[in-house]
Amino acid sequence: MNNNEDSESVSSRWLTKIALTVFFATLTAAGAYIAFPIGPIPISMQNLFILLSGLVLGPVMGSAAVGIYLIAGILNFPVFALGGGGIARFAGPAGGYFVGYLLAAFTAGLIVGSPKDDASAAAFQKRIIIAEIAGLLVSYVPGLIWFKIRMNIDWTKTFLTGFVPFIIGDTIKGIVAVLIASRLRKIVADFLYDRNNR
Repeated sequence: MNNNEDSESVSSRWLTKIALTVFFATLTAAGAYIAFPIGPIPISMQNLFILLSGLVLGPVMGSAAVGIYLIAGILNFPVFALGGGGIARFAGPAGGYFVGYLLAAFTAGLIVGSPKDDASAAAFQKRIIIAEIAGLLVSYVPGLIWFKIRMNIDWTKTFLTGFVPFIIGDTIKGIVAVLIASRLRKIVADFLYDRNNR
């Protein structure tokens, strides 16, 4: 392969990475519109796509997808749950969960690795389950801390309001993410990497 072909291959791969990153950011924004207001923090589908961003794209691209989503929200695009936007949302009761989203994608992606790193099916399935659980749990840490501070309530009420109503739904979303992430990772790997030259 000559230099021109090498350059075209690198450029094509970068364009594909950018397109995939923007695509997952868009999916996350779309998921925010599937939301149910049950209190200060609505139940929504955006964290399903946030987990998928990390599980499918890995830590760097997955975090970048969530970062694009958050920046769009800060710039007042209506991408947050129930169609809201604006930096003021970070000061609200759900503000800490936005930080948690970034941590979730990075943590899940870091544990599961890049799509080109997939090992045997059994080892990968174990790793992706651990990644999903860790990503889900770490998303709650800044969310609960900020929720407690913002609402000025004790830890018991914080968990009853900011954790308990969401854990069953988030567990189901996590299972869905694990079930479809393996297939999506194979598709992404085919787009991004020349399997013959690994």
